[in-house]
Amino acid sequence: MSFVSEVSDEEVKRERSIARTLRESTWWKRKCSCGRCYYCNAQVLPKELTMDHLVPIIRGGKSVKSNIVTACKECNNKKKYLLPIEWEEYLTSL
Repeated sequence: MSFVSEVSDEEVKRERSIARTLRESTWWKRKCSCGRCYYCNAQVLPKELTMDHLVPIIRGGKSVKSNIVTACKECNNKKKYLLPIEWEEYLTSL
């Protein structure tokens, strides 16, 4: 998939910095404690869950709680920079 960045490098750096801060928060630790991947609903060890932006930073998404979910590494790697509708289309095509 060819992808062109829709946001500046500075915006990406700023949002990633915010995400790093959120990753250290009690909110994120509580979110991980359920041990569930948002996408496949698999049970995963909390420390193995990754942070995923529903709308990716590179596509204009922000590092805000309403845009961040827990994901297993496999789903996070497959989703990459897809928007939620594109991810749904991908899953439907399987």
